[in-house]
Amino acid sequence: MVVVGLLAVAVGAEAQVASSPAPPPATLAGHALVWHDEFDREGLPDPTRWSYDVGGHGWGNQEPQFYTAGRRENARVEGGHLIIEARRDAWEGAPYTSARLVTRGKGDWTYGRLEIRARLPRGRGSWPAIWMLATTSGAMKWPDDGEIDIMEHVGFDHGTVHASVHTKAYHHSIGTQKTAKVTVADASEAFHVYSVDWDRDRVAVAVDGRTYFTFARESGDTRVWPFAGPFHLLLNVAVGGAWGGQQGIDESSLPYRMTVDYVRVYQKLP
Repeated sequence: MVVVGLLAVAVGAEAQVASSPAPPPATLAGHALVWHDEFDREGLPDPTRWSYDVGGHGWGNQEPQFYTAGRRENARVEGGHLIIEARRDAWEGAPYTSARLVTRGKGDWTYGRLEIRARLPRGRGSWPAIWMLATTSGAMKWPDDGEIDIMEHVGFDHGTVHASVHTKAYHHSIGTQKTAKVTVADASEAFHVYSVDWDRDRVAVAVDGRTYFTFARESGDTRVWPFAGPFHLLLNVAVGGAWGGQQGIDESSLPYRMTVDYVRVYQKLP
C-alpha cells in the first residue's frame, strides 16, 4: 500500500475519527452549492439527479450481486435518507441484488468539494463505496481515465475506511495505487461526512473535516493526473468480490444497508 500526502496515514498506522456532529447547513465559505440532494422526497431516488448502473457481470471485481434499476428493495428514499440495500434474493441468475447509483449526465463536475453524509453497513462480505469516475464522451477506459475513491469499507475489517486514486500509472492491479486509511470505529452506528476537495493541483479526502489522504499533481501527464476534466459520483453497496469477499460472506449479516443523509457539491466562487 502506497500512501502519499503529509496528512495520509502511514502503512500499518491508524488515525481515528470520533462520532460525527449534527449535520452542518448547506453553506461553505467562498463556495457556491452547485448540486445537492437532501433526500426529502420519498420513494425512488430522484430521476433528475440519479441514474443506475445495471448488471451482474462481476464489475471487474468478481462481485456476485446484480445491480438493479428502479427497485425499491435496493434503492429508496425514506425518512429523509437514501437507503441502498444489498439483499439475499436471486435475480437474473445472481444470488444477491443491490443498487449502484450514478450522477453521470445529471451531475458532472470539474473540481469542487463533494460532501456525503452517510452511515455504513456492518457485516462480513459488505463492500460499500462512495467514489467518482471520469465522464467521457465514449466508453470509459479504466484506469487511464481516472478514479477517485472517497470512501471504501470492507466488512471483514470493520471500522477502517479507505481513500484512493487510480490512474494509468498508479492503480491496484499493478500494486502502485495511491491510498490511505483511517479508523472510524462507529461507521455503522453514526453518520459521518465523507468528503473530497479536488482542484487542479490535488485531491484531498477527509472524514468529518479531517484530511487523511492527499494526492498531489506531479505533472500534467495524464498517466499520473487524469483529473483535469469532468467526473461524476457513484454510490453502491457490493456483496463479496475480490476485496470485500476475501474472508467470505456472512449470510446472517444481510441485508447490508448504506444510509445517506445528503450529498452536496460545492465549487469555488470566482
